Amino acid sequence: MEQQVKELMNDQLLDQAAITFGLRLSDLQVIGGFQNFVYEYEKNGKNYIFRMTHSSHRNANQVRGELEWIQYLYDHGVSVSRPIPSQHDRLVEVIEQEDSYFIITSFEKALGKKIFYPECMNNDSLSELCGEMTGQIHELSKRYVPSGKSITRHHWTDNYYLTHMKKFIPSHQYEIFEGFGQLTNQINLLNKEARYGLIHGDINVANFMLDHNKITLFDFDECQYSWYVEDIAIQLFYMVYVVLNDSIQERNNQARRFLHHFLKGYERHTAMDSESLHNIGLFLRLRELIVYIGMHRSFDLTNLDDWTSTYIQESRVRLEKGIPIVEELLGL
Repeated sequence: MEQQVKELMNDQLLDQAAITFGLRLSDLQVIGGFQNFVYEYEKNGKNYIFRMTHSSHRNANQVRGELEWIQYLYDHGVSVSRPIPSQHDRLVEVIEQEDSYFIITSFEKALGKKIFYPECMNNDSLSELCGEMTGQIHELSKRYVPSGKSITRHHWTDNYYLTHMKKFIPSHQYEIFEGFGQLTNQINLLNKEARYGLIHGDINVANFMLDHNKITLFDFDECQYSWYVEDIAIQLFYMVYVVLNDSIQERNNQARRFLHHFLKGYERHTAMDSESLHNIGLFLRLRELIVYIGMHRSFDLTNLDDWTSTYIQESRVRLEKGIPIVEELLGL
């Protein structure tokens, strides 16, 4: 989150926002603040999430598009944290602030527990559950039509990190920029027919809860239009990126194992075509670039722990050479 946005937040504004959902300032407990201000509260014995989004990050119609998409998935049987209405029976409330505004939303809190590393690695049943959930979402996406042209979501090229790349990556890393241009050209040549639609855009173990073999997905802030295989590549990337180059074979084995069990669940709801699977390496490179930019934005690069320092060095080499973090995926 940009510093100037953080400086706009104060108790008076937060109290004003809370009132729109029938809450008080004292009801809210902060739990996050990476791209949005995120809080938790309890009401009538149930737990909820309260989120404030600045207009520099998303505009009101983009947020409406996000919530409409979540509600559609919920109505069609996907286990997601559904949005709840305000005191005025609106899913989105807006509070003007100087020359900008904040968008206020609230959601049911997902039940269950978070799964952390290394518990999620080589967890075949979890991989299959992730595949089943993702396949269900993608099949529904093929039939989804937004309620209006203005209430929609961005396409993958408008990802925040990609559009702000020059702000965070030093210009002397010109090979990174060249690699991104080549990658974009390759992706744009891909066939969109039945392979492109609205995706979650950030499925990983931090964004779902597990409750008795049931996954509840949340945080759709990054939902966007892209190739469905990107949603798969993102999950695969986060399952293996923790393994550094001194254990490449372990990383490859972990990736193949995850994808094998993931696809078993995925194909219960929709088919995975061989062409999309063949192109997964492109989207592994895309996710690695987004993570690389994010690290340059958020980390003090002069004060890194050993793992992060090594990862960034290895990641830069892969991005410059156009090498996905996992290459041995075909022949599953």
